[in-house]
Amino acid sequence: MAKVRPLPISVEAASKRESFTVWMKSLVMQGNGCTVFNENGEIVYRIDNYDNKGSNEVYLMDLRGNVLFTILRRVRVFGRLWRGYKGDNDGSNLNKEKPSFEVTKKGEITLLSNNEASCYKLKLEAASATGRTKSAALFKIIDCRRGVVVAEGMRKQSRSGSGVLLGDDVLTLSVEPHVDRSFIMALVTVYGLMNRLL
Repeated sequence: MAKVRPLPISVEAASKRESFTVWMKSLVMQGNGCTVFNENGEIVYRIDNYDNKGSNEVYLMDLRGNVLFTILRRVRVFGRLWRGYKGDNDGSNLNKEKPSFEVTKKGEITLLSNNEASCYKLKLEAASATGRTKSAALFKIIDCRRGVVVAEGMRKQSRSGSGVLLGDDVLTLSVEPHVDRSFIMALVTVYGLMNRLL
């Protein structure tokens, strides 16, 4: 009988541009979340909340089920706010006083865990009356310091060259080199929460 072994993956920044397929479905029965595949079709990340859609607590995990980020939603007077914490919310590994980042309803991202000044923006593209966005992208993650797009999510097209768009729940995520992929996946989690996909 064949043995199933996990593939070694790195959550660090890659030296070349990478493309991922994000399927807005959980592999866990009766779970809400999404599954992320690399260019070879291998699962590299899972996002699950084990609760109902729109949950206040969502987990970003690697292939082995190790929690990389816990995303908590907070409701404030001025609107919703999502905070990302490195690690698991089992009480011992999560420091609720020190989030790694937070995202406002407007998509403004503040990194709270490093000392260098950094600014990112999660830009959601406006949908037209037909349900499609004005540009090909559904969302972009922009590095405000450099003014460049570091990641972009769009509806996935078939590989046959026909340009047929797959369902609304299948995205292609392009990530530029030298960007922390786990951080980008945590922001994709926030995108899913903002749009009530998770």
